[in-house]
Amino acid sequence: MASGILAINPGSTSTKIAVFEGEDLVFEEKIAHSTEELSKFDSIVAQYPFRKKLILDVIKSRSYNLSNLKAVVGRGGLLKPLEGGTYAVNQRMLEDLKNCVYGEHASNLGGILAHEIGRELGIPAFIVDPVVVDELEPVAKITGIPEIRRRSVFHALNQKAVARRVARNMGKRYDELNLIVAHLGGGITVGAHKRGRVVEVNNGLDGEGPFSPERSGRLPLMDFAKLVLTKNLTINEIKKMLAGKGGLVAYFGTNDAREIKKMIQEGIEEAKLVYEAMAYQVAREIGACAAVLCGKVDAVILTGGLAHDEMLVEWIKERVSFIAPVYVFPGEDELKALAEGAVRVLSGEERPKEYV
Repeated sequence: MASGILAINPGSTSTKIAVFEGEDLVFEEKIAHSTEELSKFDSIVAQYPFRKKLILDVIKSRSYNLSNLKAVVGRGGLLKPLEGGTYAVNQRMLEDLKNCVYGEHASNLGGILAHEIGRELGIPAFIVDPVVVDELEPVAKITGIPEIRRRSVFHALNQKAVARRVARNMGKRYDELNLIVAHLGGGITVGAHKRGRVVEVNNGLDGEGPFSPERSGRLPLMDFAKLVLTKNLTINEIKKMLAGKGGLVAYFGTNDAREIKKMIQEGIEEAKLVYEAMAYQVAREIGACAAVLCGKVDAVILTGGLAHDEMLVEWIKERVSFIAPVYVFPGEDELKALAEGAVRVLSGEERPKEYV
């Protein structure tokens, strides 16, 4: 009986794939795409036949029988705001992804590739917890300017995956617990997970929450407005300052935390101050999420690439361990998280959601 799951995570310069038997990894591979190869296509969506062939070629080279596959799951792309979960890829979703209705991004190819491969094999195609997951409570979206509403953009796939793993470790279901998850990567997002729903989270892309290796985080608005006017910045320059050239990049010209650690070891005081300030701001955001959950927190979870750094983790734990036990899950395994989402549906633990 077929039990294989093909997980596909398309990025701007690569396509990562993995085959799982249930939740057990059979193989994974990163397929790199050169600028020269991708320059032949007018749009990202136009790349899908090219990427599809490469995926199938890799599977063939691994001598894996496609008839063993039971489902294909892709990374969720830019869609309309929706609640978390595993979604069956349908025609409405494909139209929005192919027409880039909500924006163009390599992740849009996830659902398209899953559907195309699944259709040929006669098996279902899914996406899981895309970045557009929006479970914010209405009160969380209000700002002091009526024309501006907060929106939910965060590391939904990894946050929810590690939250579910901690719940399993505790012998509970994800929707039975109140958790705070901090994803520490190139961007940092901290979410309050209230019984399975992320009711509060900083928008890590648009300048909310802690600063990070390459993002500015929350800023004093009047000072920022003066800076924009003084430098006569364009909207694209502002976007780059907030996400790409902010945070550690703005201070030290690098987004590599290992280089910052080396500077700290060499006795550069500013490096230690700024790096510790990043940990301080993460802890402050975790504390804010605890308030949202009325202090009823079952666990705090630290995840993402920076969670490998014991010094940074200890700085955060010093300030938040009074709130709840702190669990550390370094890195992010998006392919495994995708496969787990498919398994929950195939096993009957969850029903697939419909994109409408």
